[in-house]
Amino acid sequence: MDAPRPAQDPEFLVNKTRVRLLGLSFDDAVKIFFGGNALISVVVLTLITYFLFQEGFGFFGQNHRSLLTYRQAGLEYVDYIRQQETGHTALNRYLADLRLREFNEFVSVQKLDIETANARLAPFDDFAGHFADSVDPLRGIISDLTEQATAIKTKFLVAEDKKVEREQLLAVGKTDEAAAVKIDIIDFPAELKALTDTLPLYRTASAEFAVKLMAALDKAPQMPTPELAARLDRLRQLTKDYIATFPATQRLLETWDYTRPIPWYQSGLSFITGKQWLTASFWQDFYGIVPLFMGSFMVSLVALALAVPFGVGAAIYVNQMASAREQRMIKPCIEFIAAFPSVVLGFFGIAVLGETLRLLSQQEWLAWVPGFPFSERLNILTAGCLLALIAVPTIFTLAEDALQNVPKAFKEASFALGATRLQTIVRIIVPASLSGIISAVLLGLGRVIGETMVVLLCAGNRIAIPDFTAGLAVITQPVHTMTGIIAQEMGEVVQGSIHYRALFVVGLVLFFLSLTINFLAQKIVRKYRISIG
Repeated sequence: MDAPRPAQDPEFLVNKTRVRLLGLSFDDAVKIFFGGNALISVVVLTLITYFLFQEGFGFFGQNHRSLLTYRQAGLEYVDYIRQQETGHTALNRYLADLRLREFNEFVSVQKLDIETANARLAPFDDFAGHFADSVDPLRGIISDLTEQATAIKTKFLVAEDKKVEREQLLAVGKTDEAAAVKIDIIDFPAELKALTDTLPLYRTASAEFAVKLMAALDKAPQMPTPELAARLDRLRQLTKDYIATFPATQRLLETWDYTRPIPWYQSGLSFITGKQWLTASFWQDFYGIVPLFMGSFMVSLVALALAVPFGVGAAIYVNQMASAREQRMIKPCIEFIAAFPSVVLGFFGIAVLGETLRLLSQQEWLAWVPGFPFSERLNILTAGCLLALIAVPTIFTLAEDALQNVPKAFKEASFALGATRLQTIVRIIVPASLSGIISAVLLGLGRVIGETMVVLLCAGNRIAIPDFTAGLAVITQPVHTMTGIIAQEMGEVVQGSIHYRALFVVGLVLFFLSLTINFLAQKIVRKYRISIG
């Protein structure tokens, strides 16, 4: 018996009837079903963007008020002098490093015992003591001014809290209780006069400080080697440059005005260019993203420096040189790395990799490596190595796909012209797939920047801009990252506080940074496909 024609098939007639009732074809229904994924993605992206903006943009108004309080309470005035003390502290760190180098010269090179070495360092210690104590006159002024400025700030904040309390009572109709709330009026000119009247005392203390610094330098002992003598001369020059900044500090104090307005853009500029991320401070909270951004940048740079050669190199080998058996073994192994939970890799970094790298840096035959030896096992290098491991599968998979999409005619034509396999790979295959490889690297970068647990556990979590004067040794320094600070502090902040909103602004920066990287990668992919097509 012949099979029924499609038009007579009962199931076909039922489906056709349903499609007619909906006014859609079957193909249209399939397109709507699967195309809905794109719509859902757009909706989710829109909601995330709206949420981040809603929570994050409140930071700028709060930060502006915080900066205004910082100026009106006189904290800014005191910090001008405090920066002078901070410069002296930096010189003391240089001096401590110089002592350590001289100690190592006596112990490691001249083979003196520790007791004899310390005895030889007695003149240096006496010099260092005078150098450190020279700041005492200035430090006493800072201590007194700090107490006064803190008291002014406390009075101001209490008055602001009372205003909020009164507004809340009025909002619920408790007029009598609101009237009973006493709000102290802060007389800023009178309160700040105690600070500004110390200017003559500061001039005297600053001049005395400069004299004591130069007198301490005159007592500097002779260094045992030309290298250490050059470092001591460098300290002398740094000290002279430091003393030359004293008049500028004095002019800032003389022209300081608590009534000077703070521009609206300063709240955002201080976040973008700020070099401090300081929270829960009795003095003043500062929210600057520079140290966090530089930490993320350095960790990502180390990760890409390791992941790109391994990921791209493995892709080239597997696609162009490996046998079928090697491909079946290598590809799953590399792609399986992506299945490791990042928190497990973080624990591995703490327990194994960090300590291994630290012990390796102590080996004498590796003393030529910049930054070796180092004592901090959790640093840029440790986190970068683990992030490289995470990025390799992404870079390998996408780069291998790009190589696979190069037309075989390119390779065959190269071989026909007498080129070797290596020449064909280097001059034909890789250039033809370069756009795809670059997009793979960018997507790997996006994967690295968004990683949280590894950097939180293994980067060291020191909120400071890396010391780039150390050269390549900078990678052995601990840092904090944008993702790490959000994960570490979000659970401890008060909802709606300036700290809470500052973390959302960091999230905004990360969000747009990731979007930019992925956008560039997609643009390169489209260009690559068009060029191949």
